[in-house]
Amino acid sequence: MLFRKTVAVFVVCVFILSGCTAKSRNASTVGPQLSSSYSKPEVSEPEAPSPIIDVIIPVFDPGLPDDPDDYDDENIWPELRRAEANRFAYKLKEELEQTGKFGAVRVTPDATATGDLYILGRIEESNGEDVEIEIEVIDISGRSWLDESFEHEVPESFHKNQRNEGLDPYNPLFEKTAAAIVEELGNQDRKELEDLHYLADIRFGANFSEDTFLPYMEADGRVYTLVSKPSDQDPMLQRVRAIRVRDQLFIDGLQDNYASFARQMNDSYLMWQEQSLIEVNAERAAKRKAMGQAVGGILFIGLAVLSGVAGANSGSYDSSVAGATGAIVGGLAGSTLISESFRTSEEAKVHRDSLNELGHSLDMALAPQVIAFEKENVELTGDAKEQFMQWRAFLQKIYIEEITPDVQI
Repeated sequence: MLFRKTVAVFVVCVFILSGCTAKSRNASTVGPQLSSSYSKPEVSEPEAPSPIIDVIIPVFDPGLPDDPDDYDDENIWPELRRAEANRFAYKLKEELEQTGKFGAVRVTPDATATGDLYILGRIEESNGEDVEIEIEVIDISGRSWLDESFEHEVPESFHKNQRNEGLDPYNPLFEKTAAAIVEELGNQDRKELEDLHYLADIRFGANFSEDTFLPYMEADGRVYTLVSKPSDQDPMLQRVRAIRVRDQLFIDGLQDNYASFARQMNDSYLMWQEQSLIEVNAERAAKRKAMGQAVGGILFIGLAVLSGVAGANSGSYDSSVAGATGAIVGGLAGSTLISESFRTSEEAKVHRDSLNELGHSLDMALAPQVIAFEKENVELTGDAKEQFMQWRAFLQKIYIEEITPDVQI
């Protein structure tokens, strides 16, 4: 009896305790939690921002053959290629800017401009369907980051999709190229990236005075290494930096011209891309048709010859006549088809000529301009490259006049 009472009391206590635990557990799921219930976040050092790298994109090499007689053989129309050289450089500039990984990205007439990173491009192929560019990325020290070909094939269905109206079918090419350059940026040493800024200033200064700025760097072939840094208070460095700011402002002004040029040629260029793709496909179909007709003609002639030989060797007059008739008919049919193949080949030639006629009279010309630099004015004329050369010569003149004020230039 005592044992049964003891067991009953034990069971009741178990139920009471489990109920209290459940209530306690349910109560802990609502309301603010105790501070001890939170895991303390790990304290990490804030990551220093990456150095801002300024990019120079010289106008692309149009990839024209050395011999102008090869233009037709390679289906190249030089006027359009030269226009594409400007357009492609500006398209890549836009893609790099959209990544947000770089500082100023500037298109320049050539590679003599000053920046931290240079992207040199060459057009290998561009016919509305296939586009290929060769890209080399070099920093101001002369180190090569990237040397690679990028290509893209425009699907035949691209222009049939209304969603693609107004879009450049070459866009994926520049997106792919920009992504590869950003990836290479992430692989660079932070210290070396920081030194590029100093090296850019020093190489810009050496363009005006080698004796003053060459001691700060060592040259091994085309590779420059920073060996020391001038003081930020150095008057020569300050002057060079002031001139470089004006140089950058001049190049920034050129960006409006490249943007305007790209806008002006945009509608015509997109139309050319669409029509060129149609012509490329038509030329390919014409070649296939001509080849098929030529092969068919050869087969007909071959059968005619065999028929004639068989008839002559049969010894039968009827068979001989039939063989001769077969030879004549087969020969006529074969000649007709071969003649048709020549006609179709001429049609293919028309398509090739049409491609060459689609691109004409495109150039990167600038209006004459007068630029004031402190107390001096300079008038620049000619195309972008010519004006850029005149501007650089003017800067050198200003630099020499300031360091030798008593010397007449």
